[in-house]
Amino acid sequence: METVALRLFEDRGFDQVTIDEIAAEAHISVRTFYRYFPAKEDVFQVRIDRSSEALRVALAARQVDEAPLRSLRLALEETASQEDEAFARRWTAVVVATPSVLRTVLGGYQLNAQRSMAEFLGSRLGLAADALVPGMLAAAVGGVIQTARMQWFIEGGDLVARMSAGLELLERAIGSDPRTWSGAEVDRNESSSGEHVDPTGP
Repeated sequence: METVALRLFEDRGFDQVTIDEIAAEAHISVRTFYRYFPAKEDVFQVRIDRSSEALRVALAARQVDEAPLRSLRLALEETASQEDEAFARRWTAVVVATPSVLRTVLGGYQLNAQRSMAEFLGSRLGLAADALVPGMLAAAVGGVIQTARMQWFIEGGDLVARMSAGLELLERAIGSDPRTWSGAEVDRNESSSGEHVDPTGP
């Protein structure tokens, strides 16, 4: 159903395709469509959910003594290398061409993949996923991934190599040792006491 819908969106434009047409092309009833997708835009969420789950599995397999950002980079490389490149390019083309879908996709990405990364980083740092450092780092990694994907979509080339280069740059800039991340201690103090702690001292 996802593949059928994507082909119709690509051929005719997202706004021009109806749910009735998707159902007919996929040889299912409209009721069956709604059983899987509350709305037409939710067709795009399938890939986000699938990628997020693959990332969770890859992160769970990393060694616990590995630097957190290195673990995240290698897990992202692994999951990206398993993607169907032709499908990913078609999916991206439809998303970029449809502003309403783009907003939905960005929201879905933040709720799923970015949340997975924040949870992983939080677990390695002994912090809640919504603490400052895990959230900020996950957002930074997400920005690198989105930039790499857009450059790949426009210019072509090797997506995994683009992502890896960007994530390595981020890792070098931030540092691989969490003990050097000045906000981490603030996060721990805030999460344990519920109070804001000034890292510069009195």
